Amino acid sequence: MTNPAGFSYIPPNATTRQQNGLPYLPITLRYQGQSVTVNGLLDTGAAINVLPYSLGQQLGLNWENKAPISQLAGNLAAFESRGVRLTGIVELFPACRLALAWTRNESVPLILGQVNFFQIFQVCFDGADQFFTLQPKF
Repeated sequence: MTNPAGFSYIPPNATTRQQNGLPYLPITLRYQGQSVTVNGLLDTGAAINVLPYSLGQQLGLNWENKAPISQLAGNLAAFESRGVRLTGIVELFPACRLALAWTRNESVPLILGQVNFFQIFQVCFDGADQFFTLQPKF
């Protein structure tokens, strides 16, 4: 098993005055030769991974060619979504396959949730020190 990697929390927006950060993870997403590196929010309360519409476009995804999925919940319930599979790369860990709900919402960050991010990675949060560690389960 590989050694865990450690990450500091990142403030959600450089323009806010919020001093506390959130557990954002730098991750590279790949799809058919296209790649983009972004910070994904680790959200233990999210049932599924969520991909914002513009990120899908940057990766060359075609909305019309992706199958609709059941309605998302909470703040995303009003938005249509499609199911997509992408390759995710974190640090020096091996690449993994991620299943995501690609939403038409533009204001949502990339969300890494229970299905299937937390099924692939073991995450230990230290909220008091604004730090988390990550280790693949494979």
